[in-house]
Amino acid sequence: MMQCLISAGRVPATLLCASAMLSPAHGAAAAAPATVPIAPAASSAPAACKGTIYMTFDTGSQSQAQLIADVLNKRHVKATFFLANEKTTRGDYSLDPSWAPYWKARVAEGHAFGTHTFDHVYWKKDLANGLIQVKPQFGKDGGKLASFTDQQFCEELRRVDTRFQELTGHKLDPFWRAPGGYTSPRTLAAGSACGYQHAGWAPAGYSGDELPSDKYPNAMLLKKALANLRSGDIFIAHMGIWSRKEAWAPANLDALISGLQDKGFCFATLRAHPAYAQKKGQP
Repeated sequence: MMQCLISAGRVPATLLCASAMLSPAHGAAAAAPATVPIAPAASSAPAACKGTIYMTFDTGSQSQAQLIADVLNKRHVKATFFLANEKTTRGDYSLDPSWAPYWKARVAEGHAFGTHTFDHVYWKKDLANGLIQVKPQFGKDGGKLASFTDQQFCEELRRVDTRFQELTGHKLDPFWRAPGGYTSPRTLAAGSACGYQHAGWAPAGYSGDELPSDKYPNAMLLKKALANLRSGDIFIAHMGIWSRKEAWAPANLDALISGLQDKGFCFATLRAHPAYAQKKGQP
């Protein structure tokens, strides 16, 4: 099972995200530390809400990008997007100039945005010499092991911010999410030092959209999410997964949001999450 590290406030804790494998779109990840339970964040919901869910999306194949935008608009939901420069089903990359209109529209709608590392860089291990061993999925060193200094890791996070400003004229919010959810004390410190706080997800917030659809059909994943999500939980899905035969979003996203709204839940970006709301400054 894939184990993912979430940073709650300034204190990291490890969360189990219930994935048996990673898709080709997200590569292989190193083993993570043992799981430590963590309570959901306190809700910042207004009095009219029974609780708040924080919907987040990581880039991927982008096959579901427009559908996600349409559903969020239809349901009046603001979400947080974590961006990497990933290869898309259109044959380009998700931070190419061809995607500028899409990202500009999401900025105008009031969504939040964090960095997912530019080349979708997986942490492998912290080295004894003070370097960080990583494996980028894309870019000139895609598929190869590399050793980063803390500053190089910081620059990998900032590359997304620079490109996002070029595409939209707006800076990212001060959040980052590690590909696969794999972090370490060194990567968390490097991110914090350059102005980005790591944001993982709740155990119940793992959509399962990376899992094989024959073993984890959409109906099963939807039922589990509706039954288990609680106020304060961060939910994660992707903007398209190459390996899943029956894509998650077309069947589940609208039904999940409407089902949670029927239960009295409201939605907010991570700008309003208690663990991140105090981070008002931009990196």
